[in-house]
Amino acid sequence: MSTQTPAPASGAASAGPATGRRTADPIPGRIRAKRSPRPGTWISAVIVALVALGLINFLITNPVFDWPTVATYILDVKVVQGVGWTLLITVLAMVLGTVVALAAAIMRRSENPVLRGVSWAYIFIFRGTPVYTQLVFWGLFTVIVPKIALGVPFGPEWFSFSTRDYFPAFWAAVVGLGLNEGAYLAEIIRSGLNSVDKGQTEASKALGMGNGNILRRIIIPQAMRVIVPPLGNETIGMLKT
Repeated sequence: MSTQTPAPASGAASAGPATGRRTADPIPGRIRAKRSPRPGTWISAVIVALVALGLINFLITNPVFDWPTVATYILDVKVVQGVGWTLLITVLAMVLGTVVALAAAIMRRSENPVLRGVSWAYIFIFRGTPVYTQLVFWGLFTVIVPKIALGVPFGPEWFSFSTRDYFPAFWAAVVGLGLNEGAYLAEIIRSGLNSVDKGQTEASKALGMGNGNILRRIIIPQAMRVIVPPLGNETIGMLKT
């Protein structure tokens, strides 16, 4: 009984053992589509590049800007110190705002109406008033509240201290910016917490986990993928503020 080797299909290049050449296309008759030319894209790119070069040339060659004088002021000691203080206040305010926002978001999710009401009022007030108005209030806090005392209501004081000794302008800025940012971050964090499927919580409770462990080990880690991107945007906005 004899066997015959089938001939290769038309349009496909065969690779024989003598030649050692590879098959050009394993799928015979494949249609190789070519992208249609897009002259509009290149024309737009050329126009944008010319406009950008013209703007750069305008900024460099225009004598009105007087770049040496600008560099002198930008590199001034006071300006450099101001940049350092700005970065420090940004970091501290974001840390304070994140902590406050996490607490407010958890309170908004609580079944207790008092916790929900306090959280809602905080978010409503601090989001509904301009941040500069709030900074004026915190800047005058030592005038409005010159002394803080702890003790029995309508009775003797255990101890008291002057707010001017512990609440300088630096901390007034940190507290003002942090509380304002916390009101905005609270809604971001709450949205992130709500994005986690409720089945995760139900499965965790079925395993005997408490609400605190569920929040720390199940809910918050999964919610971070939703929280982190807008948190970065808020940090940039805080730096500008």
